[in-house]
Amino acid sequence: MSQVFTIPLKDNIPGEALERIRSFLESKKGIISVEYQELGKRIIVEAKDEDYFQYAFQELPKEGLDIDSTTERFPVSGMTCAACVNSVSTVLEDTPGVINAEVNLADNTASVRWVTGMTEPADMKDRLHMAGYELLWDPEEETTESDWEKLQYKAMLKTRNQMWLSAAFSVPLVFIAMITPDIPFAEKIMWALATPVVFWFGRRFFSGAWKQIKMGKANMDTLVALSTSIAYFFSVFNTLSPEFFTSRGLEAHVYFEAAAVIITFILLGKWLEARAKFATSGAIKKLMSLQPDQILILEDDGEEKSIPAEELVQGQKIIVKPGSNIPADGKVDSGNSHVDESMITGESVPVLKEQGDRVIAGTVNMKGRLIVVAQQVGEQTVLSQLIRRVRQAQGSKAPVQDLVDKVASIFVPVVIVISILSFIIWNVSGVDNAFTLGLLTMITVLVIACPCALGLATPTAIMVGIGSGAQKGILIRNAEALEKARTIDTLLLDKTGTITEGKPAVQAVLPVVDPPRWDILKKIEAASEHPLADAIVHYFHEKESPAGSFENFESITGKGIKARINGENYLVGNERLMKEMGIDLPENALAWAQGEERSARTVIYFADGEAIRGLLSVADQIKEGSKKAITDLEAQGIEIHMLTGDHPETAKAVAAETGIHHWKAEVLPDEKAAYVRKLQQQGKVVAMAGDGINDSEALALADVSIAMGHGTDIAMEVAKMTLMSSDLNLIPQAIRLSKKTVSTIRQNLFWAFVYNIIGIPIAAGILYPFTGFLLNPMIAGAAMALSSVSVVSNSLRLRYV
Repeated sequence: MSQVFTIPLKDNIPGEALERIRSFLESKKGIISVEYQELGKRIIVEAKDEDYFQYAFQELPKEGLDIDSTTERFPVSGMTCAACVNSVSTVLEDTPGVINAEVNLADNTASVRWVTGMTEPADMKDRLHMAGYELLWDPEEETTESDWEKLQYKAMLKTRNQMWLSAAFSVPLVFIAMITPDIPFAEKIMWALATPVVFWFGRRFFSGAWKQIKMGKANMDTLVALSTSIAYFFSVFNTLSPEFFTSRGLEAHVYFEAAAVIITFILLGKWLEARAKFATSGAIKKLMSLQPDQILILEDDGEEKSIPAEELVQGQKIIVKPGSNIPADGKVDSGNSHVDESMITGESVPVLKEQGDRVIAGTVNMKGRLIVVAQQVGEQTVLSQLIRRVRQAQGSKAPVQDLVDKVASIFVPVVIVISILSFIIWNVSGVDNAFTLGLLTMITVLVIACPCALGLATPTAIMVGIGSGAQKGILIRNAEALEKARTIDTLLLDKTGTITEGKPAVQAVLPVVDPPRWDILKKIEAASEHPLADAIVHYFHEKESPAGSFENFESITGKGIKARINGENYLVGNERLMKEMGIDLPENALAWAQGEERSARTVIYFADGEAIRGLLSVADQIKEGSKKAITDLEAQGIEIHMLTGDHPETAKAVAAETGIHHWKAEVLPDEKAAYVRKLQQQGKVVAMAGDGINDSEALALADVSIAMGHGTDIAMEVAKMTLMSSDLNLIPQAIRLSKKTVSTIRQNLFWAFVYNIIGIPIAAGILYPFTGFLLNPMIAGAAMALSSVSVVSNSLRLRYV
């Protein structure tokens, strides 16, 4: 029976576009008829079923159909691996009316675009529920970022608690099985200990396996559920009916400890994964914290009023007090102040903002009061766009685990087939006790094919590698960084705070007269609001300011300061101020100043009422060790690029001093991200090192992102590696550690697979015709445990890297 679907349209669809749409739909297989109804502006489509309709419908945007659509991001619970992502995406995109769905495993969310009126979140929620997942959407109550973070944190704690409780039951279980197997009622005690581990602490694996079975797929959950249930129920059978095997001259062994230990170790891996997922949401949370909840506006009648941030509209005047974040992109209507834009532009020196100047949401007003006219609000601001881009860029999954999941989806059915074939072949072999031997080998195959080593291969290496790195001051976020860092061939370095210290400092001084009276200069700068004043005060911190108060203190915007102390006039500022005040500049002072300016340093002139007393140059200082680190990295064949929001002359000077050949100045956050994309499109494996909010989008997009530990929390949350000191020389060490850790993971996976490749045929009885040897399930269980021990032992070697 056919089905009818209605596609609502916008009002501005031209006639020829409608005809093209109709022809396109009618050409698709399974579409019976297409009718345009002008009254109501909609297209009525009759299709054989919803699958045929949805296939044709999702092709329409490519034909230029202007659909009235809605895009929203929903939390989704129940996802555990890449296979779950594919399942959720498939279910959502199979919902009639859904144009596309982007599912993000990093924060367990789905961004869905659907045609308004064709479907609703309630329909998507019902469909996902039937597939075993939950769309956390309530029509009566909005689920906020904070609510979702609480759910993630709660889930992480739940996994941790399950892991420790599972371990508490497993330790005595292993002790009995390995040390005291002959105590009275040993099998029943082990049964009692194993049952809560398998069916309570490990119930998520059975649930996950069932979801995959319903979708026609298999993953690591399937392996865990299959192996533990076989080991468990076989052990239960032997506990209740040991005579079944003993009457046939065989021992009725139990493998409760194998089932429990598998669950415990896999829960350990799940806990590590949950911690990483929870951490990724911290970056978005910190970015969003730059947006104030309440905004102070200036009404037309001159009254001040506080309103919620979401109520702000374009054109309203915002009062921004000193120390406050600017809540929207706009222009200064009145007032003047220096604004710290480092979190957006990377510029280390606060920028003077006066009437008519543009300001950006999230930047910090330093000392003056500003009235700002809002031009872009809400999702239109630069900060909101940055948040959205970072969120989109953070969804990558560790390539190593993807490989394990793909192999596992093939591995499971292969093992099942081998076990069944083993049972059949033994039954037709004609040997004595064929049925018993066939059943025994089938169970042995399933026991020895336990995925414990596969499950331990990645998390144990990551755990030990992270511990080893932490001792060196290197924090490694996840397996993706470990997989990629060893292959990087290009490193992008943010200048401010990464190559340089990130704050202005006095670089050189030139006394012109003796004494130059630096103590008076310090007193003047201590009273100044200029952003470079602190650097000068800090440089002359040992000099005691002279007694006496200011008889006059005048700040001249864009030029400097005029001050009168103890009857004497003094000037502090730029060359322009000196010339306007008639101060002669000696040739040696001019030559010195020109040399400093060529090095991209800001020159400050200090004079009394008649002559120059001294000069200073101020700049963001290059960190000690930066040049050596860059030289070492280039010697390893890594191409270094420097990106900065600073002026080209400043960037050029820093590049020349550190030996960097590739650099770009006046770069905005989205341009940094575009630079990363451009290099990736050229086939390069890109690493990015930075320390500011302005680096967060590029850090999230880079193949390997590195944050300097003294920088912002946001950069560290987004980054996949964090250097806990400001020493760039830790980057080569981080790359070496990454190579060793990835090598260990691959060794673990290799031996885990080799163990199965060799062990499964032996368990099936391949040696029996030649040697009469048949592997006992108890030995298979021991081999399984040995494979796990070998993986853990191999990972522990990373402590000595």
